[in-house]
Amino acid sequence: FPLTGPFRVLVVLLLVVLSWLVGSALFGGESGSPLINFFTGKRAETRPRKYKCGLSAPCPPKHLAFRLVSGAANVIGPKICLEDKILPVKTKSKGFLFFFASGVTGELMESKSFDMWAGDITVLLKFLRVLHEGTLVLVASWDDAATKMDDEARRLFEELGSSVAKKLAFRDTWVFVGAKGIENKTPFEQLMKNNKNTNKYEGWPESLEMDGCIPLRPPGARPLEQEGV
Repeated sequence: FPLTGPFRVLVVLLLVVLSWLVGSALFGGESGSPLINFFTGKRAETRPRKYKCGLSAPCPPKHLAFRLVSGAANVIGPKICLEDKILPVKTKSKGFLFFFASGVTGELMESKSFDMWAGDITVLLKFLRVLHEGTLVLVASWDDAATKMDDEARRLFEELGSSVAKKLAFRDTWVFVGAKGIENKTPFEQLMKNNKNTNKYEGWPESLEMDGCIPLRPPGARPLEQEGV
């Protein structure tokens, strides 16, 4: 019988949709399209949800999300993220990238980079000596972070909770979260030694990446000491 009126329009629309589905299947259309999934019965592919700083799960209340990525050799600079605030590298100086934040509110206080190859170690020492109680310190290394390190600098990092600052050597890779006034060693620290037999890059170990949730410090409490951390 002849196709007229609304029925004809409906048939044309169905033919268009069918042609599009066939074309997508033949020529690599998006398999995750909701319309294709509806007609084929496939479940839509869902990407894992990402939370602050790219974490796979949200941090509990009164915790700060963070991610540290050390530099890769002397080519790619380090990255520091705290509560989705990403600290850009504004200098080509190799050594340390620092992020200072309040351990009570999580508010960013200052960001700094220190040249540990050709820079002046006294600049770093002046910063570390006058940190206020409860200040969070996030550190990511780049290229070489040890050449200018002296005994006082290593001691100051140990007072911030580091377990490996005294072992840091030429071109080692290091990421670290500590705090002024911490009583025990921080759980947020990783070190990759420079070893010609295991280095990923010629002359440098592979980049380190560390993320997690930093507990905020209640007023009057020791930093990073809540919940047994």
